[in-house]
Amino acid sequence: MFLSKDNKIKWRLLGFSAIVVIVLCVLGVAWFDKPLYVLLRNLDCGLFKIFEYVFDAWVWLVGFGIVTLYVYIKKILKSPNSFKNNVKNLKLISIIKDAYAKVKNNYAFWMFCSVLCASVIGKILKICIGRFRPVFFEALGITGFKPFATDWAFNSMPSGHTFATFAALVMVGMLKPKYKPLTWSFAILIGVSRVAVGAHWPTDVLLGAFIGMVVADFVLAHFRK
Repeated sequence: MFLSKDNKIKWRLLGFSAIVVIVLCVLGVAWFDKPLYVLLRNLDCGLFKIFEYVFDAWVWLVGFGIVTLYVYIKKILKSPNSFKNNVKNLKLISIIKDAYAKVKNNYAFWMFCSVLCASVIGKILKICIGRFRPVFFEALGITGFKPFATDWAFNSMPSGHTFATFAALVMVGMLKPKYKPLTWSFAILIGVSRVAVGAHWPTDVLLGAFIGMVVADFVLAHFRK
């Protein structure tokens, strides 16, 4: 979305979009989050509860990590000498450099990096923002913020499932444009599901989606250089 065909970040579009997202988040907290949340809660279903486990950030990371490891091992078996020498001489830095050289052009590694970066950024924001989860609203009728809290109950914004899913699927859509309508539709569905199951507010999902998109663009731009 923010990456041009010649592999350059569209900074003006990115800046404008960031402002729009921030404004919408503020408006959501002040006004439309509650009614939209109540509306989307009616969409809750068993499938969305399955999504909660299948599309967690850790699942994405483990999945792409396993594929990346498989690619690395496969390449080691084809040319084992450099790896054996580095292990024999205890050259950890050399092993890391060798591993990076072998997997840096692999799509699974790109998506692993995209999800990992989005997860780090998202987790930091979750703690710094400290937004109450909707469970407080449903049980006690209250909302609010508790900045720098590490407890799950106060880490609602942004949505972790959403930024991880967008980081992965937006990347897939850019690598395989013919699948973009499918990947985007599915990523949006995952985001909606997080509100429907009562885990997040709509603006939590909005911010999570934006983070995932931006990170995917930057990671892809880096590896395409």
